[in-house]
Amino acid sequence: MSWKFAVSTLGMPGTPVRQAARVAREHGCHGLELRVHPDEEVRLGMSSRKAADTRGLIEGEGLEVACLAGYAKVCAPGSDESPVAELRSLVELAGLIGAPAVRVFPGGEPGEDGPARERIGAVLPDLERQGVTLLVETHDSHPTGGLARRLVEPFGAPETVAVLWDALHPWRTGESPTETRNLLGDYLGYFQLKDARRADPWTPVPPGEGDVPLAECGPLLRSWSGWISLEWERAWYPSIDPVPVPLRAAAEWFEHWHRPE
Repeated sequence: MSWKFAVSTLGMPGTPVRQAARVAREHGCHGLELRVHPDEEVRLGMSSRKAADTRGLIEGEGLEVACLAGYAKVCAPGSDESPVAELRSLVELAGLIGAPAVRVFPGGEPGEDGPARERIGAVLPDLERQGVTLLVETHDSHPTGGLARRLVEPFGAPETVAVLWDALHPWRTGESPTETRNLLGDYLGYFQLKDARRADPWTPVPPGEGDVPLAECGPLLRSWSGWISLEWERAWYPSIDPVPVPLRAAAEWFEHWHRPE
C-alpha cells in the first residue's frame, strides 16, 4: 500500500494557487487537486507559460499536482464535438501542468452509457501520449462502482482509463463500500474522501461527522496504492466551514488508516 494525500481546490473557491498550495502543505498534504473552471486560476485554454508557472508554484511548496478536476461529461446526449474537444483540452493541460490524471463526469441519462465509449476512445491517443489517466467519477448518471466500471472496462487499460471513487455517491445510492471496492477491482484509480449527513440533504461535513461509512473504506483501500483526496464542496455550499476544518479531520483519517496493520 502506498497512499498520497491531497485536497481539492473546490474547497477553496477563488483562492490563488499559491495560497491553496500553502494550505495543503501546512496540513500535511502531498499534493493538490486542481479544479479546472472559468472561475478559477486554473482553466481550460490557459497558456503554456501560465501552466508552467502554476506547476512551479505547487512544486515550490514541495507538492505534486494530484489530479485536474474537470467538468467534461462523457455520457451526455448530443454531438461528440464539444465533449471531445473539452477532453482533449483537459488532457493537454494535464501534460503542461504535470497532472497524472484528469477527472470527468458521466453526465448522461440515468444508467445510460450513451456515447461514452466513442468519446473516451477518441482521446485514448492523447492520454497515452501525455501519460495521463482519465478518471470517470462515480457521480450523477453512474453513481455506483458497478455503473462507473462499465464505462471504463471496455478499454482494458486501467492505467489509462479508470474510475474515481467518490465515497458518498455509491453508498447513498445503495452500494456498500465493500461492494464498490470489489466491483472496481483494478479499475480503482483515485479515492475522494467525503462525508455528509443524510438528514441534512447531504450537506458536506468534516470526515467522521456524517453518515458515510468512512471507517469501512479505510481497510478496503489497504491493498491499493494511489491518491486519497479531500473533496470539500465549498464552491457549491458557501456557508460550510473553511477548508482547514475538514482538512484537519481528513488528515487524521488518512494517518489512522495509512498506518501499517
